[in-house]
Amino acid sequence: MKKLVIAAVSALLLAGPAMAQAQSSGQGEARSEGSAARERPGHNIPPPVVSTTRHTGVFGGQRIAYRAIAGETYLKDKDGKPLAAITSYSYIKEGPTDPNRPVTFLWNGGPGSGSLWLQMGAFGPKRVVVPSDARDDGAAPFPMIDNTESLLDVTDIVFIDPVGTGFSRALGDTDPAKYWGVTQDAKSMADFIRLWLNEHGRWNAPKFIGGESYGTTRSAAVINELEGTYTDVSINGILLISSILDFSQAANVQGNELGFVTNLPSYAATAWYHNKVPNRPATVEAFAAEARAFAIGPYASALLKGNDLTTQERAAILPQLARYTGISETYLEQVNLRLSPSRFYKELLRDRGLSVGRLDTRYTGVDYDNGGERPDNDPSFYGIDGAYTAAMNSWVRETLKYSPDVVYSSIGGTRSWDWTLPSAGRGGAEYLNVAPYIGKALRENSALRVFVGQGYYDMATPFFGAEYSLNRPGFPTDGRIEWHYYESGHMMYVREDDLRKLSNDIRTFIRNR
Repeated sequence: MKKLVIAAVSALLLAGPAMAQAQSSGQGEARSEGSAARERPGHNIPPPVVSTTRHTGVFGGQRIAYRAIAGETYLKDKDGKPLAAITSYSYIKEGPTDPNRPVTFLWNGGPGSGSLWLQMGAFGPKRVVVPSDARDDGAAPFPMIDNTESLLDVTDIVFIDPVGTGFSRALGDTDPAKYWGVTQDAKSMADFIRLWLNEHGRWNAPKFIGGESYGTTRSAAVINELEGTYTDVSINGILLISSILDFSQAANVQGNELGFVTNLPSYAATAWYHNKVPNRPATVEAFAAEARAFAIGPYASALLKGNDLTTQERAAILPQLARYTGISETYLEQVNLRLSPSRFYKELLRDRGLSVGRLDTRYTGVDYDNGGERPDNDPSFYGIDGAYTAAMNSWVRETLKYSPDVVYSSIGGTRSWDWTLPSAGRGGAEYLNVAPYIGKALRENSALRVFVGQGYYDMATPFFGAEYSLNRPGFPTDGRIEWHYYESGHMMYVREDDLRKLSNDIRTFIRNR
């Protein structure tokens, strides 16, 4: 792919009179303005559209007046032709300029997911409320409230939708696949960040980047694009929420034993939650610690022995494996000690006629029948997706006054993702591991710190897998990687107590830069 050269300054000029004023419930008065830029004749692409509204809210105990800027930034080729529109949502504190005020860039994962989950669930100024106890969200109207847990008291926040997600899209005759790959996507996000810093005069501000799920993969690739080039953008901190960095753990192929090892502590936490553990320890933390030691020790040794595992060794492992998974010894014998996630979801609560969730194993669902090998669907996704999609469209279109004639793509807006890395070597996409990008950045930026937040009940990105990925040679052992754990799943903020904990943990992390 020919390398794109992005225009040095984003073309966002105020145009047209202010639109009619609107009242934003709980957020004060909102004022919307059209914003556009002239493009060179012949490009036949409309100028970018931006809406700016003004609000107030109480965040972290402080009353903050802020601007909300929702709209498009064009990525252009070296001749100034627009290639893609990236939509972002910037929340910027009003008042005297503070050169030391941080700015934080956030995204979700997928890789085809918009930023609605972190924006409407965790850190945006408004959030949607779903049941904390892992019940289904039902149907509209969904409760939307002022988000006192937003981080706006300590940082400005920019939520970004990559090309193919949210309202972001390729323009004209540009093939969107140009942006659909680990490196291609990261380059476009790094280009956007530089354009945003140009536009808002924040080059010397403290900077944080972060994401959730594949968004952590993206964060590692973006830090490589920002700090691994000659046009350096030094970052103060990376926020990794529900991390997936080393994809070999998720490769469900015969002969790959690593995933069974890194999944096991999450199986144990889930079994503990659903009362499938005999002589159940008092806390999930205690049982997870036991399971880690078993997984990396006796269990890993048994798997690696393969056909050399003796009958006596097998007999010794089985009852321990049954204890830490909540699955019968008979079933574990039948699957040759190797329990896949899909089988676990279906088998753990088969006696109750239920399957458990993938994103959050606290959730349970009822399938068409109880005899299958895997669930029909993930109850922890269909248990929340309606609320988030409704909240995002309502907030952006009605309150922020940004309502393009485009369907908001919550997830699934990309295809044929290019998983290869420039230096993949013989392993190729089968051994995609972006964690070394973070190790290199930590070695070469002495001020960089990493926040890692993991849910005990997350099977999409198991906590032991994150620990394994960031505990390899090449990572400094000087305490710049912080670990935080939550008693929920992939989107830990759906549980009210964990939202407060996550917000306070990150607030402290940013203040301690």
